[in-house]
Amino acid sequence: MAEDKTNIKEKFPRAFWTANMTELFERAAFYGMFISLTMYLTDTVGFSDIEAGFIGAFFSSGLYVLPLFAGALADKIGYRKSLMLAFALMTIGYFTLAALPQQVPVVIALLAFIMVGGAFIKSVITGTVAKSSNEKNRARAYSIFYSIVNVGAFTGKLIAKPIRTGIDLGPLGNFSIGIEYIGYYSATMTFIALVIVFFMFKNIDTKQTSKSIQDLIKGFKHLIAQPRLWVLILIISGFWLIQHQMYASMPKYIVRMVGEDAAPEWYANINPAMVMIFVMLVSRWTKNLKAVTTMTIGMVLMPFSVFFMSAGPLLQGYTGDSISFGFTALHPIALMMVMGIAFQGFAECFISPRYLEFFSLQSPKGEEGMYLGFAHLHSFVANFIGFGMSGILLDSYCPNPNKPELVGLSPEQLAPYYEHAHYIWYVFAGIGLLSAVSLIIYSKVLKRIDAKKEAAAV
Repeated sequence: MAEDKTNIKEKFPRAFWTANMTELFERAAFYGMFISLTMYLTDTVGFSDIEAGFIGAFFSSGLYVLPLFAGALADKIGYRKSLMLAFALMTIGYFTLAALPQQVPVVIALLAFIMVGGAFIKSVITGTVAKSSNEKNRARAYSIFYSIVNVGAFTGKLIAKPIRTGIDLGPLGNFSIGIEYIGYYSATMTFIALVIVFFMFKNIDTKQTSKSIQDLIKGFKHLIAQPRLWVLILIISGFWLIQHQMYASMPKYIVRMVGEDAAPEWYANINPAMVMIFVMLVSRWTKNLKAVTTMTIGMVLMPFSVFFMSAGPLLQGYTGDSISFGFTALHPIALMMVMGIAFQGFAECFISPRYLEFFSLQSPKGEEGMYLGFAHLHSFVANFIGFGMSGILLDSYCPNPNKPELVGLSPEQLAPYYEHAHYIWYVFAGIGLLSAVSLIIYSKVLKRIDAKKEAAAV
């Protein structure tokens, strides 16, 4: 028994830990910017909610469709070159976003830079995790990876709040910075990652990087001809639609419903905090369950998180505008948002690591980058639909108070425009419920198909 335990917990190679280190800095950069992106696009650049929603949809969905092609290219040119290109593009993009705010064409171009760089990161880092592990320890490898992802996400959002609103230095006053300066912070993080890759990262399994274009096309055709992967991507997209649109909807919803001093960046940090606390435990609890079964548990939990988010105005009717906890106080809308995000983070622990594990086990040797890039298509669907929906729903139920028709209205006159703001979350709760039911059906159908194949093979 002791020998088996050692085999399961064998050491991972240097490339695994180096890749995870760079992922930490990249996630800190990305989430610092992403949590503030739609506010930056409306408040600094000057777009409407709907325009910002569709620009966010273009950026965030492109970030998840391009890994399919970036992953195939990375398998050919090598992971080290791919990472250096990615971090160079992202550093330029983040830095210039901060240096040239309010330049509309420049902003769009820079988001494209970041999008292309991020596409390589997603396929290369997850591909490195796959190449650095085996079937016995892959679930653990992805749990470690996912914990580090969330440390980075937590750090980025933690720092974004004081940059956006300023830092209270007590008797020295408030040191004002501004939302556009988040770009400088993100550029610093990706530049550090670039230095780490340059000095520390070495290609793993380099004999697999010499595939011809014909080999890549053949592998790509085989990949897209697997319906079980396509169907799973579409179903899991429902989970990620709820998860990703939160970065478009929640900051504006909270600021408009609670006030400018609210801290949506910190509320969003409850998600990575929950993942950091529970992902390894959940991995241990579910290690004997199939990946699809574990994902189903998370999908069933997910709709409840959105119902928590919608319940803030209802609680406000009973408690007033503040709930005291002795050491601090929270607006009831903020409190229910925090509870919903916490529940969402717990559900995520059941879904994401096992989802990546499922895809990595489907990939032939040498095509991990392509398959793991393909796995991220769920977020292409989720972001393209979710960010677009977010802009439309915000404009309908929780509009920008700076819209021309709302400017100059008194709080009493504005109140009817926000009376049904919580309806936004009902829409996403319905999507989560539909996705959960779909995954239950998928699991049963997949089980029957695999049983027939096993019976035919005997």
